Amino acid sequence: MVLPYLAALLSALLMWASFPPLDIGPLAFVAPIPLFWALRRVEQGFEAVTIGFLWGSVFFGALLFWITVLGFIAWVPLVLLMSAYFAAYSFVVWLFRLWPAWRWWLIVVGAWAAIEFIRARFPFGGFPWGSIGYAAAGTHPLLGTVQWVGPAGWTVLAVAFAAAATLFIESRSNWRQLVDVSVVVVLLGVAGMLFPPRADGQPLHVAIVQGGSPCPMVHCQNENQRIFESHLELTETIPDNGADLVVWAENSTGPPFDPENNDAVKAAIIAQAGRIGAYFLVSGTRTVEPDGFLNVNMFYSPEGVKIGEYAKQHPVPFGEYVPLRSLLGFIPQLDQVPRDMVRGTEPVVFPMTFSTDGEPTQWQLGSVISFEGAFTRSIHATADAGSQLMVVATNESSYGETATSDQLIDMTKVNAAAIGQDLVHAAITGKSTFITAAGDVGETTDVYTEGVLYGDVAMRSAGPTVFTMFPNWMTLLAILGLVGALLWPGEGGLKEMAGRHRRD
Repeated sequence: MVLPYLAALLSALLMWASFPPLDIGPLAFVAPIPLFWALRRVEQGFEAVTIGFLWGSVFFGALLFWITVLGFIAWVPLVLLMSAYFAAYSFVVWLFRLWPAWRWWLIVVGAWAAIEFIRARFPFGGFPWGSIGYAAAGTHPLLGTVQWVGPAGWTVLAVAFAAAATLFIESRSNWRQLVDVSVVVVLLGVAGMLFPPRADGQPLHVAIVQGGSPCPMVHCQNENQRIFESHLELTETIPDNGADLVVWAENSTGPPFDPENNDAVKAAIIAQAGRIGAYFLVSGTRTVEPDGFLNVNMFYSPEGVKIGEYAKQHPVPFGEYVPLRSLLGFIPQLDQVPRDMVRGTEPVVFPMTFSTDGEPTQWQLGSVISFEGAFTRSIHATADAGSQLMVVATNESSYGETATSDQLIDMTKVNAAAIGQDLVHAAITGKSTFITAAGDVGETTDVYTEGVLYGDVAMRSAGPTVFTMFPNWMTLLAILGLVGALLWPGEGGLKEMAGRHRRD
């Protein structure tokens, strides 16, 4: 039958439309329905696997097409890997299609939650792009609820709704799951609207310096020097006392123009910090050995004292390091990554002291670098370490005018709401913006724009959100439901299935 394959194609396209560039988030709740409908109607396991692989290929192929600017050799393996995950998932959905409705529903929800948990971690640290929770929770009033359930919680709820709707379409007697999930979604939405996360502590006026690159998407002569000089020149336009915090994004300094190994660069940064009277977060790279480098956020006080630095923990596979380099040496494109990034070992928060009613009060600034902003666990780890304001320093110069910047901002806004903290999203050539704790995105620069973007943010004075304290509780609940559905005695259970196979 052709119809199930067409349904899977429709499902994949709807799911793609729920993310940027179209960004129609509510579609995430209905996009899986045609896929589930198709998987409940095919007769053979290989058909289910094919449908799942088709779904993954179309969805991830379209969503991640921006990777082709690096070459199809980077895009194809990633799309194939993501498609393989959903081919396996589709086989599970098909395998238990004849079980009682409530059991199938729990299995479908729990298996999707498990797949997203695994693919965000394996292989090579994982890849969370396309996680349905980011699209489902990406619009108000649902953004305000992420502080309780996290992005993964909305993965669970969106899939639960879609699976329940599929059962209801088949038979009106299967109404209970659909009603239950709908009630939960509505109640959460109302609560998120009434009690959105807020950052109401120390206010800060922030300047993001988007210095650009003289040669985006390629490398050119004296590139690091020219990037540093561009950032310095723009910073000099910030008036005295014109900001409390100045942020230079990822790769704004680099060898031999990094402040740790170039006294002139360090002196220039310190001079601007003192003139403006602002804390400075400067993100850059540093050579640490012949075949290694660090990607770090360095933090300076208004007095010119280096308070500390954060070293990026999660490098981009095949971008900042080459996994299995000795085995993959036959691929010529990997020569473009001659050195591997040395990983940081832990999240870091930087103290910032401000005078409140004449008394010094200390607050904590957290930061992650580029790729890490897409990972809920990276943002969570920094919040759990005590951050009260978050900075995501990114580059994105390799991806041109694609959907990359918008997709990353969509993920960081959901992660900001999850930890209930304002977020400064600073890019070199991508899009820079300010995001509130409730997930509202402020004024945003254009790609390749050079200039200084000013915005007002605040520290979070309240304690950690529910998500910060219990980040994976909804995923765990869904997986427990999966296990319970598999092991529960009675009609359609594993024992009955095993016995039927023995009789056959």
